[in-house]
Amino acid sequence: MRVPDFVLPKIVAKAGSLLPATPPQYVLVMILNQLLKKGILPADMSLLADRSFEINVLDAGLTLSFGANEERFFVTSKVTEPDLRFSANTADFARMMLREEDPDTLFFNRKLQIEGDTELGLIIKNLLDSIDWSGIPIAHFFAG
Repeated sequence: MRVPDFVLPKIVAKAGSLLPATPPQYVLVMILNQLLKKGILPADMSLLADRSFEINVLDAGLTLSFGANEERFFVTSKVTEPDLRFSANTADFARMMLREEDPDTLFFNRKLQIEGDTELGLIIKNLLDSIDWSGIPIAHFFAG
């Protein structure tokens, strides 16, 4: 099953921007740390240590800020300028995570914006490309 091309209604982004980001940030960080612990996320944490990240889900009005140290990811408060920022709509992030589209294609089609440290962006892109999503239970749900 392919992720349909959709954009959430603007009212969702407006409502999402008014909600606290802390609960979804904790969920994201918890998932990242579990993937790291189970070896599904083969991250060299020394390359990510002392860096700040931001994920903007544009059509949901959601901004997730987090950081990393040598051992794990952690929630941070919103940083004025993170080291790396990814911005896209929900469907495009889903396509990237399910490997229906690679980050390069989304970027060159202007569906994924990447801002900040270019070298760090390349490290993250290669990390995403190296994940075996088939080992993650939620991937089976989306696979149909």
